[in-house]
Amino acid sequence: MTSSDAPTGGDILAQRNQAKASSATLSSIGDVLIVEDEDFDADRLQATLRVVLGQDAKIRRASTIASALDLVIEAMPDIILLDDYLKPNDTAAQTIPFVRRAGFTGPIVIISGEIDRRRKFELQAIGAAAALHKEDVDSASVSRALNTALSDQGEE
Repeated sequence: MTSSDAPTGGDILAQRNQAKASSATLSSIGDVLIVEDEDFDADRLQATLRVVLGQDAKIRRASTIASALDLVIEAMPDIILLDDYLKPNDTAAQTIPFVRRAGFTGPIVIISGEIDRRRKFELQAIGAAAALHKEDVDSASVSRALNTALSDQGEE
């Protein structure tokens, strides 16, 4: 990446302003389920969601697909943020169908360390409403992913 590719301070402020403006459309999200097996990634995502959705949003976390399914059955979340690869060897291609069979019909956003255009297309083909690279977890990117997920859900 060259220095001319790096975002400027103005670019970053514009992204943050856009994220703040889009927070009004995200007000329908009151309950989020994060399914992430790495504490660092889950904590980072939870902190970012607090910025994007506000302190009143209910944010729950599961570290396995089994515990996620229990939480979905216990109380249906508005949206699920699902790690693409869960230990020991579960992938989104395997876990999304389980989540759907548990009765969840809302949007699923995949968080992955291996997102490229091809993988994003594959994830959307198996039912993900949006996908986000783990390195891009910031308020602007998470806001965009949530808005994409919600707008895709509204079209169905």
